[in-house]
Amino acid sequence: MAEESQDGQEKTEDPSQRKLQKSAEDGKILTSKEMFVFTSMFAAFLMMFVTPFFAQKALSYWSRLFHFTRPDDLITMIFERFYELILSIIISGLVIGVPMIIIVIGTQVAVGGLNFAPKALNFKGNRLNPLQGFKRMFGTKGLMELTKSVLKVVLLFSIAAVVIYARLPSVLQLPSRDLGAATISSLLNFPFLLGMLLIILAIIAMIDYFWQRHTHIQSLRMTKQEVKDEYKQTEGSPEVKAKIRRMQMETAANASRQQAALSDVPDATAVITNPTHFAVALKYEVGSSEAPRILAMGRGNMAHQIIDRAKASNVTMFRSPLLARALYFTGEIGSEIAEQLYQAVAVVLAYLYRVDKGEALAEPDVEIPEEMKFSENGQSLAAKNNNRTDYEA
Repeated sequence: MAEESQDGQEKTEDPSQRKLQKSAEDGKILTSKEMFVFTSMFAAFLMMFVTPFFAQKALSYWSRLFHFTRPDDLITMIFERFYELILSIIISGLVIGVPMIIIVIGTQVAVGGLNFAPKALNFKGNRLNPLQGFKRMFGTKGLMELTKSVLKVVLLFSIAAVVIYARLPSVLQLPSRDLGAATISSLLNFPFLLGMLLIILAIIAMIDYFWQRHTHIQSLRMTKQEVKDEYKQTEGSPEVKAKIRRMQMETAANASRQQAALSDVPDATAVITNPTHFAVALKYEVGSSEAPRILAMGRGNMAHQIIDRAKASNVTMFRSPLLARALYFTGEIGSEIAEQLYQAVAVVLAYLYRVDKGEALAEPDVEIPEEMKFSENGQSLAAKNNNRTDYEA
């Protein structure tokens, strides 16, 4: 049966890459103690074959430490021998210790990879909870550890007893031999004993590795809801992404409509400009009962294109920043202008009509309703002024 989360949902989903990374940051990675035991013993097994090449020389050097050739200068020789002893211990430690460190690091790299997790050094109060401690001791993990320990002890002792019994005649003769012969005989017996023990350790190590891998993955399993929540956090909410895509599609469609509407600019009655940031081309039939329609509009580069085409087609332009922004932010291409702008646009068109007839007139003051006044970013100036007034009050 799958493990359940605190909210009762079953953890049936494999851990995601983000969950694995977070687990590594907390110091929780795959490892196997029995695998370390096996690789360490295997390294010792290999060193048994290297030892005979320098064993005799090492014994000779060790015996020389106890020969004092200058009895009259005994204190000085004691310090010299002590220095040589410390130096030999350091060298022996490096010869044996460095390869063992490499073996241990290589084992962890092969099992679960290297990982440095500062968070694992933090104090965890739940480790002091006796109930949690008993749960770990008598839980499934504790039972498995006990089984492995009993299996390891029984098998190793059994194999060792069988091997020693088979080699007992040669072992009993060791006290009657000199040090060199006894050492060589031991070096012949130990590799066989270690080899048999390594076979058992390899089996135990493989069992432990697969068990640790299973429990590690099980502890990181996720519920379906956790998978969905993590997807939202990493990829973003599907609703938000759908809204962004919809806005992108609308923006692209508007840009396409604006580009296609440039061909209608020569038919415009007038172009209202900002003078350069915004441009709106209007069409109105004199005597028509319909309101003026927007043939084309744009801002930035699109506004420049509208103005250039209007100039090339001798379309009259009128500069009114507030009116241009109001038409742009409240209108759509192909639709009539907003009802609130009827009066302002009528004043402008009447002025342009009379100018086109040759009359010399001063530009009229175009009054725009407060709710139709916008900034270049499309923000309502009326709401902005109200907020400022409230703040000052």
